[in-house]
Amino acid sequence: MPEASRWHRGGIPKRKLHLRKEVEIRTTPQELLLYIIFLINLCILTFGVVNPHMYYLNKVMSSLFLDTSAPDDERTNFKSICTITDFWKFMEGPLLEGLYWDLQYNDKSSHIYYENILLGVPRVRQLKVRNNTCKVYSSFQPLMSECYAKYTSENEDISDFGLKSDTEWKYSAPSINSPWHVGFVGAYHNGGYIFTLSKSKSETKNKLVNLRLNNWITRGTRVVFIDFSLYNANVNLFCIIRLVAEFPATGGILTSWQFYSVQLLKYVSYYDYFIVSCEIIFLIFLIVFTTQEGKKIKEFKSAYFKSIWNWLELLLLMIFKFISFNKTMSQLSSTLSRCIKDIVGFAIMFFIILFAYAQLGFLLFGSQVDDFSTLQNSIFAQFRIVLGDFNFAGIQQASPILGPIYFITFIFFVFFVLLNMFLAIINYTYSEVKADYSIGRRPGFELGKIIKKSYNNILEKLKLKKPQKDEDGKSIKSTDLAEQARREGFDENEIQRAEQMKKWKERLEKKYYSTEIQDDYQPVTQQEFKDLFLYAVELEKELHYISSKLNRVMRKVSALPY
Repeated sequence: MPEASRWHRGGIPKRKLHLRKEVEIRTTPQELLLYIIFLINLCILTFGVVNPHMYYLNKVMSSLFLDTSAPDDERTNFKSICTITDFWKFMEGPLLEGLYWDLQYNDKSSHIYYENILLGVPRVRQLKVRNNTCKVYSSFQPLMSECYAKYTSENEDISDFGLKSDTEWKYSAPSINSPWHVGFVGAYHNGGYIFTLSKSKSETKNKLVNLRLNNWITRGTRVVFIDFSLYNANVNLFCIIRLVAEFPATGGILTSWQFYSVQLLKYVSYYDYFIVSCEIIFLIFLIVFTTQEGKKIKEFKSAYFKSIWNWLELLLLMIFKFISFNKTMSQLSSTLSRCIKDIVGFAIMFFIILFAYAQLGFLLFGSQVDDFSTLQNSIFAQFRIVLGDFNFAGIQQASPILGPIYFITFIFFVFFVLLNMFLAIINYTYSEVKADYSIGRRPGFELGKIIKKSYNNILEKLKLKKPQKDEDGKSIKSTDLAEQARREGFDENEIQRAEQMKKWKERLEKKYYSTEIQDDYQPVTQQEFKDLFLYAVELEKELHYISSKLNRVMRKVSALPY
């Protein structure tokens, strides 16, 4: 038994663990300094790629192409398009005027707001579906001879139509592995019927008029894309613009847009070269940290993956490395690691109820309320209800009876029951962690104590601060306490018994509340069991002695006349 007590569970000697812990304490401040440098470098890289002018460039371009109205109809802009006529008004009005806002250099380049150069020429592309891709009910077949379904790859029309002379009337196949555009009512590839605008404003206008007169947009049209790019040399930014008009099978037009400002030309200014140096430093840190984690995996093998923080280090690359060296953050990590099983079980129940209400809301209000128009929107609506951002009047108008019932039951079960259960799990586990910390089960060392101790040592060496009287900073020693007890008239046997109990307590605490090895099973020797037994006997005697004194005091108090 004594031999076994000198070994840590897993066959590692205690002395080796102690030496490893001392090395870790010495190297932690150095690692912290490097880690701070790494975080500063990471922040510079993160914020360095974001240009504050991106927002203003997007705002100017969106105002020009989205909010500008047609000359003869102030109510028609890209956002308000709802018919094919409105679409052609936008194409021949705001879009044409915006793209050819100012022509310079003999009509060879287009400058928008003087500062933005139109790169190349804009491209307009549409996708269509074939006729008779859906089936008309027999009673309505005499009234409807054509039927165009929603857009899918199977329903797509790839045949030439119209004049069949130019490229805009002929189908162009999509490129391999091309990205798809996801719209409101469908997902679209990058093929279709394409025509490019001219660099001349007059030629472009004539081309648009020709397409409108020859019905380039038909009942089979399901989406039209308008793509072009700009470059602003003043801020070194490119603005990639896509305007999308979807023609759903229900009729009408749904418009959407994308404005992306990006810095494609890097390393122009001195600041850009500074970012390059930060990128190189980041790459070095990445290699070093990855190598360190690889060594840990090689050393601990499967035991490495049993720690949740090791997984976080692998995923987030050292973001939580020093979290356990602070008392507060260590309590947080201990709380989360202890209650992770309860949280997972609770999360399963929570999301089952959440998805059930999302499906119910989609079935009840999906045809009338925008927040429940799709299952995805319905799921997000549940979280918005919890946060208080919800339009109750919408569901009440859709269903005056089921709407309030749905809302009240959701608030009761999810907000008042489930969320409070979640808080109860966290609070209960946190109270357990606090209790463990209060009896001494705390981290082997805390970063704040290390820094404070190093700071005090420096001040003592510089003779700016008096040295502490003992390790714990206490000015009164145990011998002084014993002498004070004798002066106050305490019995000598009681003083010796108290000193003996204190020695036992210190020895037991050193054994079982050690800060060097935590949360590890250690066998108990016969001598240690004897010490524990004697300590318990002495405690029982002390409690009996105190109880007898209290009984005598109570008897005297009860005998006093009132």
